[in-house]
Amino acid sequence: MSARLTPGDEAPAFTLPDADGNEVSLADHKGRKVIVYFYPAALTPGCTKQACDFTDNLDVLAGAGYDVIGISPDAPEKLAKFREKENLEVTLLADPDKKVLDAYGAYGEKKNYGKTYMGVIRSTIVVDEQGKVEHALYNVRATGHVAKIIKDLGI
Repeated sequence: MSARLTPGDEAPAFTLPDADGNEVSLADHKGRKVIVYFYPAALTPGCTKQACDFTDNLDVLAGAGYDVIGISPDAPEKLAKFREKENLEVTLLADPDKKVLDAYGAYGEKKNYGKTYMGVIRSTIVVDEQGKVEHALYNVRATGHVAKIIKDLGI
């Protein structure tokens, strides 16, 4: 498990396949602010709520200069099903080997019902136009999180 990012850190570079198998890099968004959020699994209730919230607020976020990228360990095929089923408009990227999740501190030890295990830590990292971390939020809730981000960013 790698260390969590803090504001001012250089956002780790990445290139991952999207739901259609196309390569998407953080560098593709240079010059724009990017909200990169990490979620445990497509097609699950909490992750669906979060992805739908981001989609519902995409116009507001894009209007304020933010792109939104969601990253999970799911395969591109599962992300495509997720996108179609829920009519998602956010960019969904696949990180099955969890290298990017780890680089962003979004993969590590979790506790649930007294059990400790390794898993995805629901996290949101806001990256500025120069590729630096502006906000690093860990262990966020799926519900109400997007509204909080909008408020915190002053949008």
